[in-house]
Amino acid sequence: MSRVRFTSRKAFALLLAALLLVAAGCSAGGRADEEQPSGSTAQSGDVTLVIGAYSVVKDAFKELLPAFQRYWLEKTGQTVVFQESYEASGTQARAIVGGFEADVTMLAMEGDVDKIADAGLITHDWKSGAGGGMITRSIVVMGTRPGNPLQIRDWEDLTRKGVKVLYPNPKTSGGAQWDINAMYGAGLKKSEAETGRKDPAYAKSFLKAVHANVESLDKSGRASMAAFEFGVGDVIVTYENELLARIKQGVDYDIVVPSSTILIENPAAVVDRNADEHGTREVAEAFVAYLQTEEAQRIFADYGFRPVNERVAQEVAGKYEVPSGLFDISYLGGWDKVRSELYSKKGVWYQVLADL
Repeated sequence: MSRVRFTSRKAFALLLAALLLVAAGCSAGGRADEEQPSGSTAQSGDVTLVIGAYSVVKDAFKELLPAFQRYWLEKTGQTVVFQESYEASGTQARAIVGGFEADVTMLAMEGDVDKIADAGLITHDWKSGAGGGMITRSIVVMGTRPGNPLQIRDWEDLTRKGVKVLYPNPKTSGGAQWDINAMYGAGLKKSEAETGRKDPAYAKSFLKAVHANVESLDKSGRASMAAFEFGVGDVIVTYENELLARIKQGVDYDIVVPSSTILIENPAAVVDRNADEHGTREVAEAFVAYLQTEEAQRIFADYGFRPVNERVAQEVAGKYEVPSGLFDISYLGGWDKVRSELYSKKGVWYQVLADL
């Protein structure tokens, strides 16, 4: 079992954060950011498009969805109404597999989309489109209290005695898996630099040393952010775009970019079976294609994401730091290997939990 400790203060903060997140779950116009029964909608329109997304894109979608509505109305004369659900990525994927009839899904990682495809709900090759089906990029970074009082500079600092770390639970959060992949990969990078080869045993030991300082494992990256902002922990491991978005909203963070970290890539796909049953395929495919347009990519960039559209990426290149040891999922052997070696029942992550 992990040595995760809760004082009454931490428990109160986490409970309060959770209540605030639930309260924030209802958006303007009566839309609920929870799972909705098929066909229900709070507004009338020519077509209703059901969105099942991971929680991190919620803020950007407040601007992006109305932009698509304007685009589609001008192009076709048709009014689109969105029915939205935002959840931790793994939770959202399981909800769709379990019967939540999303027409389109945007999730934290391709493995969660693959779960929906494996269930027979996505029948096309969703990775065959532009950018391999990815709509945004980011990197895993660390956020500290204002002024970085503990002088956190790199991953090794998270192993220091007394440093309290937050990141979410990989059982429910795709963001958490990216976080763990980043730290495990950084361990591989360090062992490779010192010995000339990747040493999984060293990487596991490094991950274990970080996890020994974890204060809590929240359901989603958003829940971890809320807990951190209510005073839990000293350092949060999260997406760069999450911290940039919060800074834009006036929250004071210091961002620490590790010397080695992972490139995050986030996918979107039409859920074929649901779109066909609802008669929404045309607008669903158009929406996924729109997410990669310059207009949509500039909106994503405004919320801290790294664009996949090359022209927009060049426009905003100066906004982002590129760490010297940046790697992608292929450095870890690809998602199939990562799921097997890190997150299976006998994988590295569960060995780390058992060892603490």
